[in-house]
This record gives sequence, structure tokens and C-alpha cells, in this order.
Amino acid sequence: MTAQGANVIPRPRVVLVDGVPMSALVAEASGDLAPRAVVVAFHGGASTAAYFDCPGHPELSLLRLGAELGYTMMALDRPGYGSSAPYPEAMADPDQRVALAYGVVDKLASARGAGLFLVGHSAGCELAVRMAADERATDAGLIGLELAGTGVQYSDATAEMMKTASASNRPAGLREVIWEPADLYPPDVLSGMTNSASGAAYEVDMTRNWPQQDFPALAGRVGVPVQFTVAEHERVWQSDPQTLARIGGIFTASARFVLNEQIGTGHNISLSHGASAYHAKVMAFVEQCCVPQENTSEELEAG
Repeated sequence: MTAQGANVIPRPRVVLVDGVPMSALVAEASGDLAPRAVVVAFHGGASTAAYFDCPGHPELSLLRLGAELGYTMMALDRPGYGSSAPYPEAMADPDQRVALAYGVVDKLASARGAGLFLVGHSAGCELAVRMAADERATDAGLIGLELAGTGVQYSDATAEMMKTASASNRPAGLREVIWEPADLYPPDVLSGMTNSASGAAYEVDMTRNWPQQDFPALAGRVGVPVQFTVAEHERVWQSDPQTLARIGGIFTASARFVLNEQIGTGHNISLSHGASAYHAKVMAFVEQCCVPQENTSEELEAG
């Protein structure tokens, strides 16, 4: 292997779920063996699945790294993005979004090894947490959850911008909050190569209700281990020690909560120069979540 990800090429896929076309990038575990597990990642607002497989930068790709480690990797265009963008009526209800996402996983990942692991970034954390809190998580074989770029309280600058945000209006100054410090990212990434033209209509209310209403309510229903990553230079969310302690405290049912503070990164952590270090930590946590499931399977086979 000449560079991380050089031997893996994620492929675009589109499947119909309840009549809605859902698009994704999929990198299957290399070799003939079944995958260790299936990892499904959800991008943030005004982005695409390419967030997890940055064009021209295989070294930044979560999908390629995971596939080389023996996992089947998926990055979904979240409901309202990609192929599903022309169907806004199918996205308004949160339960519909959860059903669509689980439907994609069912169609694209029949073999799941130790189970299913979810990764959320920014606005994508909403869908990941809803899926983890949903009763369908048990049947899906959910084993763990990674969250980055979210929180329970916006920074003062972001809170002020949210007052004027709408489906057609991205507030002035938002780019600076999301993408600064600029030297943390490759120059071509700053051009917005992974961005979509706009966000989904439902996200305006979703992002307003998320921090202090929906996130705390849903987090208490998540039973699997959770890793929560905060970037050193996070500017969208407050991330002082007291706020991070509050976040840990809302996952009351989780088997384990791990706080990961990722140095040298900003809000768009998977597109930064530090992405590979972050992705290595994500996959190490996935590995930790796989081991108990694999040990249980071996004990059952031996018995």
C-alpha cells in the first residue's frame, strides 16, 4: 500500500427505500472474509457523503481506512440530500428519516459481522442519535456510536446566527465559524468540494431544537457505548469542561461514555489535516465495541 486508502475505492450506490431513492458511498471490507462490522457515517448540514471520502485526499478518508481494516463502510447522503433531495415530504417526520436510514443499511449490508456502528458529524449526529435511541437498534445489531461536532449549547456567535437562519438563508459569518482556523485544512478542501448546494428544509427547526431539547431526551435512551469527540478549535459549540461534563451526564443508559479531545482540528474534523489521527481513534473505538460481540459469538459456538 503506497498510501492510506490507495487500495480501496468507495463506490456510489442508490437504493429505493419505501419508494424514495437513497444514495450512499460504500467501501466493502477487502478480501473474502465477512466484515468485522458495518460502520455507517452521517455528514453534517449542506454537505454530502463525500465528507467521509474527501476527493483527491485518500489519506483523509474514513471509508478507505475502515475498509482496509476489515470493515464494511458506508457514508449516506442523509435524508433530504443526494438522491432523496426531491422528496422533502418524506423527510419532515424524524421517524421517517430513521426508517429511511435503517432501510438503506438493510439493503446494502446483509452481512454485519459483530454488528452495526454509527458515526455522526455535526447535523448528522441528530440522525445517528435517533437511530441509536430507536427500538430498531436492537434488531439492527447496534454496537456503538461516535459523535463529533455537536453539543448541548451553541457558542455565542453561532447562537446569534441561528436567530436569522432559514432554509434559504445561510447567515453571514457562518463559514468563518465552521472553517476557521483555515490552516487546519488543505487549501482545496476550503473551496467547498464536499458541500451540497443547500441544506434540507427540515434542518432549520431541527438545529434549533437539538441542543437543549432533542439531544438530551434522546441521549438517555442510548444503551450502547458512546465516544464523543470535540475538536480543539471547535467554534460552533461550547466545549468548556463544564459543558462537556453535561454531555457525558445525559447518556444515562449508555454502557460506556468516552470523551475524545482531538487536538489540531476544527469543526470539520474529517476534512482537516488531523483527519487520519481522528479516524484512527474512531476505528479503535469500533474495534473495542466489536470485541465483546465476537467473544460472545465464540462462546456460543464453543458451547
